[in-house]
Amino acid sequence: MVVAVKAPNVLRDMTMEDLPRAVELSAEQSWPHRTEDWQLFFELGEGIVAECDGKVVGSIMAWRYGDDFASIGMVIVTPEKQREGIGRQLMEAMLARLGNRNVMLNATADGLPLYARLGFEPYVTVRQHHGPAPTMPLAALQPGERVRPMGATDDMLPALYSRAVGMDRDEFFTRLAQDSQSIVLSRDHEPVGFALLRRFGRGRVIAPIVAPDLGGAQALVTHWLGATAGKFCRIDAVDGTGLSEWLEDIGLPCVDSVTTMVRGTPPAAAAGSRIFAIAAQAFG
Repeated sequence: MVVAVKAPNVLRDMTMEDLPRAVELSAEQSWPHRTEDWQLFFELGEGIVAECDGKVVGSIMAWRYGDDFASIGMVIVTPEKQREGIGRQLMEAMLARLGNRNVMLNATADGLPLYARLGFEPYVTVRQHHGPAPTMPLAALQPGERVRPMGATDDMLPALYSRAVGMDRDEFFTRLAQDSQSIVLSRDHEPVGFALLRRFGRGRVIAPIVAPDLGGAQALVTHWLGATAGKFCRIDAVDGTGLSEWLEDIGLPCVDSVTTMVRGTPPAAAAGSRIFAIAAQAFG
């Protein structure tokens, strides 16, 4: 009698040469990531792949934010290799790399049980809105309020972003802005918020969005939706800010949600500005 023996899975560092297969893995999950999206993920972070019989069958990526925080994303196992423990192997290998950092991720319903077993706890929900950008009226601005393009003197925005998310994202913001169009919300000539627009997936994503209050976030979003009216647009809105409900009201529907989880201590935002929409579900 011949007994079939499963080939062992090998974990190794992700390389640029793995990105075409990574695009295939995300497409198998009906995720919209383009080659360019994976290239940005890889440039900003690090990855591990699972290989079986010379073929990549799983992936995981991580991004470090200073010495205290990191995020994990793009945890994928090809359908025919699921329920073999590969996802857990990838998670444990990446967590070992990240050491004592507080680690965040955005979990789908399928991933929640695994992440809970690994010590992650939920602390907020992110609601994915997408569809054709609705036609918008001009934003109703407060006295002394202005929405304008980001300029060369707006060098305080990386620090504003870091304070709003409660972790070091200075270098991350600078790199993300290179691939984005950026607008600034100012009040009495002082920058108090911003929103970036970039190509992503099936169209464009407004991400991240930082503002001192809902009215400021609405002014930023109104600008970008007006500029992209009729084109496919996505916003990953943080629940509890009021942005998700407003997006529903103006005709950009919520199509899905994920649970933000943390292993360790959640980040604490500074007073003043807050995150209304995240940079990406992978980045947090």
